[in-house]
Amino acid sequence: MSDNSASIVSKVWNYAHVLKNAGVGYGDYVEQITYLLFLKLADEMTELGYDNPIPKQFAWSKLSSKSGDDLEVHYRHTLENLGKEPGLVGIIFRKAQNKISNPSDLQRVIKMIGDEDWSGMDVDIKGAIYEGLLEKTASSSDKGAGQYFTPRPLIRAIVDVMAPKPGQVIGDPACGTGGFLLAAHDYISQHHKLDKMQRKHLKTEALWGTDIVPGVVSLCAMNMYLHGIGKVAEASSLSSGKGQRQDASATVDRADALAQPSGRKFEMILANPPFGKKGGYTIVGDDGKISTEKQEYERDEFWATTANKQLNFLQHIVSELKVGGTAAVVLPDNVLFEGGAGETIRRELLKRCNVHTLLRLPTGIFYAQGVKANVLFFERKEASEKPWTKDLWIYDLRTNQHFTLKTNPLANKDLDDFKAVYHPGAFAKRKETERFKKFTYSEITARDKANLDILWLKDDSLEDSDNLPPPALLAAEIVESLEAALAEFRAVEEALAVAEE
Repeated sequence: MSDNSASIVSKVWNYAHVLKNAGVGYGDYVEQITYLLFLKLADEMTELGYDNPIPKQFAWSKLSSKSGDDLEVHYRHTLENLGKEPGLVGIIFRKAQNKISNPSDLQRVIKMIGDEDWSGMDVDIKGAIYEGLLEKTASSSDKGAGQYFTPRPLIRAIVDVMAPKPGQVIGDPACGTGGFLLAAHDYISQHHKLDKMQRKHLKTEALWGTDIVPGVVSLCAMNMYLHGIGKVAEASSLSSGKGQRQDASATVDRADALAQPSGRKFEMILANPPFGKKGGYTIVGDDGKISTEKQEYERDEFWATTANKQLNFLQHIVSELKVGGTAAVVLPDNVLFEGGAGETIRRELLKRCNVHTLLRLPTGIFYAQGVKANVLFFERKEASEKPWTKDLWIYDLRTNQHFTLKTNPLANKDLDDFKAVYHPGAFAKRKETERFKKFTYSEITARDKANLDILWLKDDSLEDSDNLPPPALLAAEIVESLEAALAEFRAVEEALAVAEE
C-alpha cells in the first residue's frame, strides 16, 4: 500500500472509532463508506464524460448539498431506491439501510469522502484503500466480520503457486469480499505482458464470484469495481469526453452456490468456503429472518448427499471445473477424516482428480479463532478406470507453529518455504524435507476411511514444558479465543432477538 493510500485509510479509519462510540459498528461503517464512495465516484466520472448510472434525484450533488434531518431522510430514500436499480448499482445497494442515524455524523462522513478526488487516483490506489478498510474491519472482530476475510498472506501464497494465466476463467463460489479473485487479477497483471484483448478479458470475463450474504456481495462488487473489474472503459472514450460506462455487467452474484451449477466452467477455482456447523449456511432471508436450518443438497453430479457444507462445496467445485482445471480450496480438518459421506467423497476425489498437495495450516491465523484448516490442491481429470492421484504431498505448517492475529500474525515470509518446495507445474522436482512429505495413493487409501489427517512431526509442547510458547504469546492466544467465544455468544443473542421479533 502506498503512503498516499495508507494515509487515506488511516484518515477514514480514525473516524470509524468516533462512530463506534456512537453505536455504529466497524462493519456498518464500511458498508456506509461503500454506498457513499460509489455515489461520489459516479459523480466524478460524470465530469469526465461518462454517463452517470445514478438517477439525478439521488446523485452525490443532491446528497452533499443537504444537512440536518433533510440529509438523513434523503440518504435513506436514496439507499432504498438505488437498491431497486438494475446491474451493478442494484447489487451494491441491495437491502441498503442507513446505519448512521445522527445527521451531523453522516454529514462529517460525506465531507470526508467529498474532500478526496477518487477518480484522479490510480485504480490500484483506490483498490488498496478499500482493501485496507476491509482488512481493518475483519481484524476488528466486529460481529464476525472476519469470517468473510481470508488472511492476505495465505491468499498470495496460494495464488503464487497456482500461477493463473491470461485467458483463464477463474471462479470463487464463496467469494466473500473478493480476495482470491483480486489476487489472481494482480498476479496475471504483474507476471504477464497482456495485449489489448487479454486486458479486456481479464477485466470483464476472467473473474467470477458468488456469495450468499447480500451485504458481503455489495462489498465484493465495490471491491472489484474499485480495482477496475467488471466494466469497460476505453481510453478513446475518455479522450473524446463522450464515454459511456458499461458497468452493469458485475462479475459477482448473490446466490446459493450449492443449489445448482453456475452455468460456467472454470480453468481455475480458488476458494475458502464458510466454516461452521453442519447445518448449512446461516442465511438472512429477504424477510430479514435468520435461518440456520440443516440443509442437504441432492445434485446428480454430487458423489454423496450430506448436510456438511464444506463437503458439498468440495463436490460443487469439482463439478464446476473443466477437465484439466485446477483448484485450491481452504477446508477444515473434518473434511479430511469424517466418515460416511466424507469417506465416499475423499475416495472419489482421489480417483477422479489428481489430488497432489495438502497444506496443513496453523491455528491463530483466521479471524474466527480456533479454526484448524488446510488447503487442498487438485486437478480435475477425464473419466478413467484407474485413479488419477499418484502421490499426495503434505506440507505441515501447523506443528510447533504459533500465530496470533495481533501479536504474531501470519506474514508472507512464513509461507516462503512452502512456495519454494511446491514447484508449480514441475512436481517431479519436489523433494522431501522435514515439513514436506510424500504419501502414495496406496498408502492413503489403505488408511481407515482414507483419512488424510496426517501429521508426522513431534509436537514439542506435548513432550517438554520447556518448549511451550512464551507466556505472553500463550496469554494472547487465550485472550483472542475468549474474544472469539464472546463474539459467537453475541451472534447467537442477536439471532435469537431477530427470531423473536
